[in-house]
Amino acid sequence: MKSVILGGAVLENKGDAGKKSCKKVEIDLSMLTRHGIIAGATGTGKTVSLQVLVEQLSQQGIPIFTADAKGDLAGLAESGTPHEKIDERLQFIGLEKEKDFVQKGFPAIFWDIYGEKGHPIRTTISEMGPLLLSRLLDLSNTQDAILHMIFTIADDEGLLLIDLKDLKSVVQFVGEKRKEFSSEYGNISSASINAIARQILILEEAGGTEFFGEKAFDFHQLLKKDFSGNGVVNILDAQKLMQNNRIYSAFLLWLLSELFEQLPEVGDIEKPKLVFFFDEAHLLFKDAPKVLIEKVEQVVRLIRSKGVGVFFVTQNALDIPEDVRGQLGNRIQHALRAFTPKEKKSVKIAAETFRENPNFETEEKIGNMKVGYALVSTLDKDGAPTMVEHTMIRPPQSRMGVLTKEERSEKIKNSPLYGIYEESIDNESAFEILKERAEKKQKEVEIQEKSSTGVFGALFSSDGKASKRQGYVETFTKQVIRSLSSRLVTKIVRGILGSMK
Repeated sequence: MKSVILGGAVLENKGDAGKKSCKKVEIDLSMLTRHGIIAGATGTGKTVSLQVLVEQLSQQGIPIFTADAKGDLAGLAESGTPHEKIDERLQFIGLEKEKDFVQKGFPAIFWDIYGEKGHPIRTTISEMGPLLLSRLLDLSNTQDAILHMIFTIADDEGLLLIDLKDLKSVVQFVGEKRKEFSSEYGNISSASINAIARQILILEEAGGTEFFGEKAFDFHQLLKKDFSGNGVVNILDAQKLMQNNRIYSAFLLWLLSELFEQLPEVGDIEKPKLVFFFDEAHLLFKDAPKVLIEKVEQVVRLIRSKGVGVFFVTQNALDIPEDVRGQLGNRIQHALRAFTPKEKKSVKIAAETFRENPNFETEEKIGNMKVGYALVSTLDKDGAPTMVEHTMIRPPQSRMGVLTKEERSEKIKNSPLYGIYEESIDNESAFEILKERAEKKQKEVEIQEKSSTGVFGALFSSDGKASKRQGYVETFTKQVIRSLSSRLVTKIVRGILGSMK
């Protein structure tokens, strides 16, 4: 089996609607790296389609990463409950119980940035880079340019940015020496430094303290299989995270960029190494600067060569920028409710993205489909879009609903990763280095103040002229050393979205 069975086509012609399907609707595994979209209004069945797709991928040995915005995807870890409606759907689609459909749970690892409903998942400031961090901080173009300078200065000065206290200390350091740095890196205004400092405080209160730190997340954890060869389902609990959509979107984009930068090229393969689901995908692009959207479009276009498939899950396909939307070859469209002229226009545009089926009007179907049905168009083995099919989505094998607090806690404690990420580590980084420098400088000042005689006394004359000259020499010498060191040491290389390579 080298495909994912989504459901069965509903026969529409010659009054056959509702009769047994004679055609399964499938997605070829080799086409999953051409990406996809699951769209539809709230309550029309998007989550079930996502759940079915995840189950099928796991059974094919393909690992998955998905965000869980409402908590109900956690049900993937537990077996579903028998029901006569499930039996009816299986009969319609042509799936046999025990052979094609077994109610069971799937291997799942739970993650949570806040460490409350899953293993903590962290990254460092340096790893995220200035582009995504600028979006997190909601900076203006000018402030964004200053932040890029701050990262460059930190790299040149050997200041590792791990957590927010590191970033705050480096921002303060650059602010105090901005006149000195401006001659080498460009103008650094105090107003921009103060604005960045204020936004860091806001990010701290929004949960940034938990997100940035060590032990940093190793993306290889997403590529695991269980002992039976099933792909592990990595579920990020996003219920609390959704309250700050900038952290949510920046985190997912960072993770995608990490996969892109670190996975080797594999070209076209029989099945993907990983399939990545962006739930509430419109938040990734809401208020995002043009340069970031262009970078995301570039990553989505190129990441297929790394064997990664990307699916966007959203209410309306128009929430996705056109350049990104044009790369989504596999489309699952649930019902859209159209009451206003704007909503009707959205339905019409959504219908136009499908290859016509002569047996029904696509636009009419999108506005009138029942819950649990979808219009599905995939790519065939040659990469050409298939004719759209009105599809009854197959039932999930796992639980359709949330886990209890006790069930989730048991899954986390029995996880092979339990204890690896639970405890944070505070290694020496920019904060400690700058603190040590300040203390050392203070001691030197105290020693110099005590020294008022000898051959060096002239350097500290009462008129201050020689002392001032020494300040010029020191400043010039430091700039030369810094300039030379920045050319001699190994520079930090950053990728498309600014994360470290």
